[in-house]
Amino acid sequence: METSSSQSSTEQILSAVSHLSLPELEQVFDRVLALQARRKAEHLSVAESALLMRINQGLPPELLRRVATLRAKREDESLSDTEYEELTRLTDRTEELHAERMTALVELAQLRGVSLPALMDHLGIRFPDNV
Repeated sequence: METSSSQSSTEQILSAVSHLSLPELEQVFDRVLALQARRKAEHLSVAESALLMRINQGLPPELLRRVATLRAKREDESLSDTEYEELTRLTDRTEELHAERMTALVELAQLRGVSLPALMDHLGIRFPDNV
């Protein structure tokens, strides 16, 4: 049960997070998911823990920032050929991570005997519209 103090603290955290840029928000989200996975790990099997670690794996924050910078340059039509190649490589890596994450989610859903949407809802996982 939440106390007034913890509810106020939660609201303060959400207020602060609402001002972050998208790459910063994704970094915070990844770290919160990792923290959640570690806390739940004490109650999980080794297989579930390993799958949750794979699910929570993401691009490092510096690469997320670089992707955001390159996408902005692409929007401004100021992206060089070299930067375009870099953006393509980073986008490919992001897609690989997403595929690996989806595979781990499917495996965890099967392990727990639940549907993929139910598992994602339980874990609070929502993919961006552009994924």
